[in-house]
Amino acid sequence: MTEGRVRPTNGEASPAPLALIRGAGDLASGVAVRLWRAGFAVVMTEIAEPTPVRRTVAFAEAVYAGRTDVEGIEGVKTADAADAVRATRRGAVAVVVDPDATLKHDLEPCLLVDAIMAKRNLGTRIGDAPAVIALGPGFVAGRDVHAVIETRRGHTLGRVIREGEALPNTGVPGEVGGRAEERLLRAPCAGVFAATARIGDILAPDQAVGRVGDAPVRARIPGVLRGLLRPGLDVREGTKLGDVDPRGRPEHCSLVSDKALAVAGGVLEAACELLGGVRFAAVGADVACARGRRADAAGIDAARAYALHEDASRPAALVCDGHGGPSAERST
Repeated sequence: MTEGRVRPTNGEASPAPLALIRGAGDLASGVAVRLWRAGFAVVMTEIAEPTPVRRTVAFAEAVYAGRTDVEGIEGVKTADAADAVRATRRGAVAVVVDPDATLKHDLEPCLLVDAIMAKRNLGTRIGDAPAVIALGPGFVAGRDVHAVIETRRGHTLGRVIREGEALPNTGVPGEVGGRAEERLLRAPCAGVFAATARIGDILAPDQAVGRVGDAPVRARIPGVLRGLLRPGLDVREGTKLGDVDPRGRPEHCSLVSDKALAVAGGVLEAACELLGGVRFAAVGADVACARGRRADAAGIDAARAYALHEDASRPAALVCDGHGGPSAERST
């Protein structure tokens, strides 16, 4: 197998470099969306009962529902490495219940991203892939991983840290629409969460959105309910249950957040740097519409040109060509 590319089912090389992402919450899913659109095949790993709040933009929802959709990109739950590869070859993002990311041994990804957001390292190592990147605090670039991406809102959000650590976690959520802690919904006690509102609902102050046991969960500010935990899950007191966006735009509920996109941009920058840089393919109309034909791309040696992905509806994009590492020319 060619290192860093999806293990194919037919014995032929796949044109898409493989990214393995640990975690499938909303930040991780923002990373997946950007990598997928840039030409990576994406596999994500999750725990058996993930707890994303922004479920409409989290591929983790596939763990419960079997499939989901984030900004038009399909995410499907898969059973193992072989099943995940088949899903990526169909153009989907594969989601596998694999808390320790043991799939890395079978998939041999060229890029591994730790997007668990645990504020500590849960087992990611710098030798796990040719490019290993982590989000937020808990990692040291140059020791644990090759690069860390800043996740705290502010002037440095999304920046690539090549030596050292991200800013420490303050425990205080960043401001959205001028609101910080008060925009969050938290469990008033331990118990099973039940919802009485839906993501996208417009809320008034003190309006109930659900309950934990017999204790109501109420919005503290007006706005749109941007995120809400899946009902039926056991929660502890203080668990984040929801997110009220004071900007009041229901359409934002189905879009990856500005923060996630900024962080994802940092991941893409670091990945391309670590894997040897980027060259853009000059793609003619005949290539853009090709089905199964070879790319005739300017600036790419014929010996290194790979077949376009079967999905011709996604135009060819950037090429990561890292000194013996991945080279990708496929649709995004």
